Amino acid sequence: MKKNNIILVGMMGAGKTYIGKALKEKYPNMDFIDTDEFIEHTQNLKISEIFEKFGEAYFRDLETKVISNLMQNDNQIISLGGGVFEREENRTILNKNGYTIYLKADAQTLFNRIKNETHRPLLKQGFGVEKVSEILDKRELNYQKALIIIDTCKKSKYNIIEEVIKRVEEYAK
Repeated sequence: MKKNNIILVGMMGAGKTYIGKALKEKYPNMDFIDTDEFIEHTQNLKISEIFEKFGEAYFRDLETKVISNLMQNDNQIISLGGGVFEREENRTILNKNGYTIYLKADAQTLFNRIKNETHRPLLKQGFGVEKVSEILDKRELNYQKALIIIDTCKKSKYNIIEEVIKRVEEYAK
């Protein structure tokens, strides 16, 4: 039987943490975990510092270890870092141990949501809607491998949460 984990997948700016925290209010018995925050806490470094000191490959290995450990548990709402779903190993573990939900948005919407943020390492150089589009184009095929896909463009937080709940319940039947 599939574990009761709601796993939010998608690009930076898709609303994974925002929606995850709102879902936590609906499901107070579930734990909320943002994998980026979890890694920063356990490594005592910001994601950007991990990228600078150890490189992206090291960070991606850390993500795999974290999700492997998290998937031992049940009743979690997990917000994944934007690149976690790039690895087939991660997708397999996550899809097997919970309901993966791709919070989909177009590049312009994502850019508008994150354009004033400074903590995202992949956006340091050449930041613009073109850069967001380039990353999204590269990752879209893997994001589509989530069990559930929800388009978040032009939807309120309330509508997205209601759709997440409805789709997870349908999938669980």
